[in-house]
Amino acid sequence: MQAEEGDKVRVERKGMQYEGILMPSQTGKIVLKLKNGYNIGINRDSASITLLEKKEEKKVHELPSKPLRKVEGKLPRISILSTGGTIASKIDYRTGAVTSQFSAEDILSAIPELEGLADYNCRMIYNILSENMRPSYWVELARAVYEEIRNGADGIIITHGTDTMMYTAAALSFMIETPVPIVLVGSQRSADRPSSDNAMNAVCAAAVAASDIAEVCVVMHGGTSDDFCYIHRGTKVRKMHTSRRDAFQSINTKPIGRVDYPSREVKTFSGYSRRGEKKPALHDKLEPKCALIKYTTGASGESLLFHSGSGYKGIVLEGTGLGHVSTEWVPLIRNATDAGIPVVMTSQCIYGRVCDRVYDTGRDILRAGAIEGEDMLPEVALVKLMWALGQSSDIEKVREIMRTVISGETTRSTYVQPSCRFL
Repeated sequence: MQAEEGDKVRVERKGMQYEGILMPSQTGKIVLKLKNGYNIGINRDSASITLLEKKEEKKVHELPSKPLRKVEGKLPRISILSTGGTIASKIDYRTGAVTSQFSAEDILSAIPELEGLADYNCRMIYNILSENMRPSYWVELARAVYEEIRNGADGIIITHGTDTMMYTAAALSFMIETPVPIVLVGSQRSADRPSSDNAMNAVCAAAVAASDIAEVCVVMHGGTSDDFCYIHRGTKVRKMHTSRRDAFQSINTKPIGRVDYPSREVKTFSGYSRRGEKKPALHDKLEPKCALIKYTTGASGESLLFHSGSGYKGIVLEGTGLGHVSTEWVPLIRNATDAGIPVVMTSQCIYGRVCDRVYDTGRDILRAGAIEGEDMLPEVALVKLMWALGQSSDIEKVREIMRTVISGETTRSTYVQPSCRFL
């Protein structure tokens, strides 16, 4: 039988043997994915290929109507909502790329350590890589989470791609008042890589979903080893590295806590909303026509002028330092706010807070009607502005909402990082 892409094969050439998964090749060479996760290219001349095992055909899963796992005893009821991402991905042997292919049921099958921690109900909401997420998807996801809470879930786990996880976490933080934990989790490396972080992250997420922390949070690797995960507040977390497993950090605040692995013990560092303190509520209206504009040295105000006159309802500026743009931009800010378009000022600096009362430029920006974003991350300010405009079209009401702490997105005093750790 002829070997095909995705099959396990043995290749022999010049007295050497190699075993692995046959990968696509555009170079004319035989490409194998070895057991250690790395690829190797082998010249075809004098090479022989022996088929060892045919690839497993992908199964089509229907959404279950009841828990997939039943364990004797009283266990928490946790709903796993799958949106895709690397935690639900593996190699697509048609292209050689990592693609989102697993359902929530596949995740449970792939991570047997989850067995016995809870009774699970699984739903696939999307099966996308997170760069394809959009505000309308946040609304649908929020409604699904709210439905699970109303149906009696003791905790929610959302599997999500890491690249835009912080946006989704912020959106859910504003849209849902929750009496139970809502935990977003992902992985930096796909499940078929030996260095994958999917299993540990998922187990730690399950521990938080069964805990007393009734907030939207992100649970991801806290260090380079497989020893613990941090619990980050959904409005104060940022992905700080493209590929490291400990890429996520809490910004301008401490993490809520950590989960030690494999003991699954949850330890908290700071205050949080406790289980049952709030009644479930859904505020799912968003205004997607908002823009985040990054100011750069010498930039003209054309981008601000464009967004002010092309139907956008709100603008977040990512300014320099304490929250500044060129003096040439100040009249354009005034034009936008006079037209009823709220403008929120944030900073390009990772740590610290905006303060437009120190220098003349900042004072001019405030007089032009800009709203200080305090120590909000620019992307969080963008999501909050979308949500605020969904609650009211009145600019003064929007100003009030943006200045009100809804879900820990701003702090009264900015936390000083004990060290600026470069990832």
